[in-house]
Amino acid sequence: MMDYISLDLETTGLNPKRDRIIEVGAVKVHKGEVAGEFQSLVNPGRELGEMVCGLTGINDEMLLDAPEIGDIIGPLLKFIGDDILVGHRVLFDYSFVKKAAVNHSLSFEKMGIDTLKLSRKLLPELESKSLESVCKYYGIEHKAHRAIGDARAASDLYQKLAGQFYQDNEEEFRPKQLVYLAKKEGPVSKRQKERLYKLLDKHKLTIAYNVDKLTRNEADRIMDEILAKYGR
Repeated sequence: MMDYISLDLETTGLNPKRDRIIEVGAVKVHKGEVAGEFQSLVNPGRELGEMVCGLTGINDEMLLDAPEIGDIIGPLLKFIGDDILVGHRVLFDYSFVKKAAVNHSLSFEKMGIDTLKLSRKLLPELESKSLESVCKYYGIEHKAHRAIGDARAASDLYQKLAGQFYQDNEEEFRPKQLVYLAKKEGPVSKRQKERLYKLLDKHKLTIAYNVDKLTRNEADRIMDEILAKYGR
């Protein structure tokens, strides 16, 4: 069996251009055995919504002293190394890591295998192909919606699928190039911060973001939303 990294993230939302990573879980597998794990909470520089807190069990207090993505992106990429990525909706997790890497002037190009696509192709009889449902089908222990638990479960699922189906479906298990086009975003400028603070003060508003941690695009988007709703 090939070496791979099973990767899972928890995030503030579904869009890597607007949302942030709040937890990373990665499992390194060598010759079919777990050779190491990487896990960390990540401070996203903004408050979490109720839905995210309810889904993951992660809250703002847990993230206060967590490292920022800039502190862990280098060590995470080093841990991943040249290995292939495995994950349930692996392109989703790849896109967030790719975005973070690009923002910190790091390269991250990967081949990957998606256990969700494999499940849809090879287990058509299952009503749901969610990680939770397919793990239940195979009797895989799974702590859902925490990054390291999902990464472990996706790894176990990949091995179950490969053991059952690989011999007659080699092409389905061939790693594919993961593609996500990410643009580097610079940090919020001094002028943007001044404009944003003036708008917040004028309209007596607060926002669930750490202004110093915004990107230029995020700052512009927030100001546009304020101007559209409250005017100048």
